[in-house]
Amino acid sequence: MTITLDHTVVTAADNDEAARFFAAVMGLEYTGPHPHARHFVPIRVNEALTLDFLTVAHPQGHHLAFDVDAVTFDTAVERMDAREIPYGDGPAHADNGRIDHAHPHGGRGVYFSDASGNLYELISPCRT
Repeated sequence: MTITLDHTVVTAADNDEAARFFAAVMGLEYTGPHPHARHFVPIRVNEALTLDFLTVAHPQGHHLAFDVDAVTFDTAVERMDAREIPYGDGPAHADNGRIDHAHPHGGRGVYFSDASGNLYELISPCRT
């Protein structure tokens, strides 16, 4: 049996703001609140996965890690630079402006956070 994650809920102080932030960094389409469950703002990550952002009073913050290709990685870093969004080379240093070129999963890694404390990690092969 194959198991595939279909969606996950990402809590935020403001679901719309958090969804727009993630979509902007990752170059994904923002489509607004879910048409039948308006308390969710979904962002389609790929054909199999949606992040459903949900407003809660006290968001706990999640760590979400994504394997991406080199072009997606570089483009996301360029978007963060252009928008002056802090990023870093480790979860404890997600704002030092560096990229990890010896990521434990191989290749490169970068971390960035949203205003609700969600920590995003991008992992990519090194550019050749």
